[in-house]
Amino acid sequence: MQHMNYKFELIEATILKRYKRFLSDIELENGEIICAHVPNTGSMTACWAPGWKAYITQTDDPKRKLKYTLELTHNGESFICVNTGMTNKLVAEALENKVITELAGYNEIKAEKKVLDSRLDFFLTEDGLADAYVEVKNVTLKLDPDRALFPDAVTTRGQKHLKDLMLLKSQGHRAVMLYIINRTDVKTFEPASEIDPEYAKLLRLASQSGVEIMAYQSFISTSEILIKNKIEVLL
Repeated sequence: MQHMNYKFELIEATILKRYKRFLSDIELENGEIICAHVPNTGSMTACWAPGWKAYITQTDDPKRKLKYTLELTHNGESFICVNTGMTNKLVAEALENKVITELAGYNEIKAEKKVLDSRLDFFLTEDGLADAYVEVKNVTLKLDPDRALFPDAVTTRGQKHLKDLMLLKSQGHRAVMLYIINRTDVKTFEPASEIDPEYAKLLRLASQSGVEIMAYQSFISTSEILIKNKIEVLL
């Protein structure tokens, strides 16, 4: 089992609001209200609400406009990792440590592989095995009890990635769509058909075309994140 220990100190606080997508007002334990950067381009539906616990980091880097960054939220039941920059780092460690069993046979791992008109997250090679292209998506949307969904907004970029994966599969490569569920209060994963029906249609078509669809769930605490278990994909 693979662990990613935080290399920084998390500060417990309370989230007040999110605005202009990348900004949030946070109340520290001493009552001070600060503005924290939100490293997440998504809608963050079901990832925050006023009054939820928040966990932030602080930096003294003079190049940074904001010295605080929102890392985690907690809804009373589950931590949610809202810093999407963590996801590929987590997957890189998981691949190196053979946590994702379907991909454990590969020892050559390259990040950010440019292919076709896209840049996919990982390219895996190993003598005797078909090259594997892996695209990673961070999943935090929860609309019903026990169900994680992606995307949380229409994603033409995500649609293109699925088309690229299907083409790579048709060329004889392994093509993998890997969803990382960065919350622990869900049990299954499925495409968000009501939000982006085209993406959902393409994901089902990709699966039928031989693209491997995987969903792994993270365990999250204030001291570490680890990819813990595979969860069921419902298409």
